[in-house]
Amino acid sequence: MTKKPFLCALSKEDLNSFLKSEGEPAFRAKQIFDWVYKKRVLNPEKMKNIPAGLRQKIADVFLCESSHVETVAKAADRTKKLLVRLADGEAVETVIIHAPDRTTFCLSSQVGCPVQCYFCASGADGFVRNMDGGEIIEQFYHACDENGALPDNIVFMGIGEGLLNFQNLAEALSMLTDPEKIGMASRRITVSTSGWTKGIKKLADLGKQFNLAVSLHAADDSVRAKLIPEKFRRPIKEILNACEYYRESTSRMPTFEYTLIKGLNDSPRDAKEFAKIAVKSHAKVNLIPYNETDAEGYERPSRETINVFEKIMLDNHANVTARIEKGSSSNAACGQLRINSIKRN
Repeated sequence: MTKKPFLCALSKEDLNSFLKSEGEPAFRAKQIFDWVYKKRVLNPEKMKNIPAGLRQKIADVFLCESSHVETVAKAADRTKKLLVRLADGEAVETVIIHAPDRTTFCLSSQVGCPVQCYFCASGADGFVRNMDGGEIIEQFYHACDENGALPDNIVFMGIGEGLLNFQNLAEALSMLTDPEKIGMASRRITVSTSGWTKGIKKLADLGKQFNLAVSLHAADDSVRAKLIPEKFRRPIKEILNACEYYRESTSRMPTFEYTLIKGLNDSPRDAKEFAKIAVKSHAKVNLIPYNETDAEGYERPSRETINVFEKIMLDNHANVTARIEKGSSSNAACGQLRINSIKRN
């Protein structure tokens, strides 16, 4: 059986073709487009200026609301984590992060994660499947509904390695940035990767100025091997070359994510070596104190260790900031809310 197309993934051409085949006037396309992309309404029954017969046809032909928000976990700092239940019963997480001057949505791109970093909750239950472009946009719409407005920024740092789901991610990015659709500026969208170099180059070749965040977490390959399994782990040198290609292609400075883990990558020597990499690569560094999960053998460094690490990097001319933690009282680690839902079921 052929899967229905997502209503929120329609092009104008597809919509015009559908209306023509149903004998509907062409002006309906603008009305429907306005509902879907400007008002972010996917339930045909709410499209009040559309005739009842056409609303029913839309419901019959397209996937209109294939997912729903099952749980909203709220933290004291106003961070909200949404558990989004998909049509097949699987679930992903979406996070709304508030700061004094901006609101950021953290979106997922896969159900589970194939990379399965040893310390990360996102891939702890294994990889299930890719998300469709339409599912990614529906997820975004759920966050908009909960937030009451569009975000200032979007980060693809939720569950999954988006660059291993490149075609569907690129479809979602296109819809998010299309001025006739959602119209977000590409510079307000960050794509995170564990260092999948083929995907980094493909993202660069889209010709858009998306921000790139690369989870390096180590200054040498032997330490990184203790964090990321071999299957999707690429050598640091290869990753840095891909980042240079990205920077030259897009004029965007990459960000290197560095999760600080006690006794593994938090020494003064680690700080000095990683500072060299960051300076040479013209990259920003985001230090992330480890959020403890059920993974054994991984612990969070002390606040003193974190402060010393940051100071050494700054003293060695690296552009570095330590992440301000959000959502610590709300299943903080990425993927934890999903894992808890799986355990309950």
